[in-house]
Amino acid sequence: MIQRRISIPLMVGDVTVGGNAPVVVQSMAKTDTRDVHATVSQIRELEDCGCEIVRVAIQDEQAAASISSIKKVVSIPLVADIHFDYRLALAALQSGADGLRLNPGNLRDQEQIAKVVTAARERGVPIRIGVNGGSVPANFQPAAPLTERMVNIALQQIELLESLDFNLIKVSLKAFDVLTTVQAYRLIADRISYPLHLGITEAGLAKAGAIRSAVGIGILLHQGIGDTVRVSLSAPPAEEVFAAYEILKSLGLRQRGPTLVSCPSCGRAEIDVTALAHKVGRYLEKVNTPLKVAVMGCVVNGPGEARDADVGVAGGKGRGAIFRSGKVVGTVPEEDLLETLMAEVNALSLEATEHE
Repeated sequence: MIQRRISIPLMVGDVTVGGNAPVVVQSMAKTDTRDVHATVSQIRELEDCGCEIVRVAIQDEQAAASISSIKKVVSIPLVADIHFDYRLALAALQSGADGLRLNPGNLRDQEQIAKVVTAARERGVPIRIGVNGGSVPANFQPAAPLTERMVNIALQQIELLESLDFNLIKVSLKAFDVLTTVQAYRLIADRISYPLHLGITEAGLAKAGAIRSAVGIGILLHQGIGDTVRVSLSAPPAEEVFAAYEILKSLGLRQRGPTLVSCPSCGRAEIDVTALAHKVGRYLEKVNTPLKVAVMGCVVNGPGEARDADVGVAGGKGRGAIFRSGKVVGTVPEEDLLETLMAEVNALSLEATEHE
């Protein structure tokens, strides 16, 4: 059982972050925020796959003004991502942003920050102090290791916000390097009680980036550190949400949608288990019920894993045994395995829905 770090809860729109709330899954729209139609379309896709908070880039006044139009037709909170120009933060707040992300490496003028904080406090809008390893100013404590510089610039910003009677604070300390990121979060976790947003920044393409993120985010979550997560991938944002939930499911922190158990296949397999697993995986993307589904290829581990799943198949020579809730419910030819397995998944999903 993971013992999570105790943090002060805050509200981003209607979503609780920190405290006893579940770890929140976030992503970021990759559209031009000024294109309201495209941004709404992408956010709706994110809503469908379980995203709970979405960040949007605010590059100018028009983008800030677009927040009000976007909020009218989406249901999850919008966080405005602000760099360099404090006036865009003020405009985003005026337009109804549910949260702000400020990078202390890119917004340094204390009087300007004070104006933003005052406006956020009046509206009860939280601010994430979002430190990126790549944007810590070169002249900020240059002799210190990067991890200490990241932590110290965050603490400096926290002190400023607290001096302005503001405590709706969330913090992130992201770097591309996994060990740098992990160490930075460890250093700050015991020094503040504010919620921590986790991520490995610029993690890369979908495959490598998901692995890099899973290692870094997974280490921290296992140590009880982290209240929200974003998996930053050079890929459609829905893939970020999928990866985030897989990380959380693997640690038992969240359950959303099915978990697919599939064997890697080998010379013992007498059905095309890889092709079947891919087809099952694509089908399960449309299922929201938290089921365990096993696709196994031979008699070595197949029956045990299939029996342990809610629904499973254990392959034999050109056929497979279908398991449901630990019992064999039939044996069918290979060409019928997908249809039969999915029928069992649908039946269990329907039962789960009826009992809600």
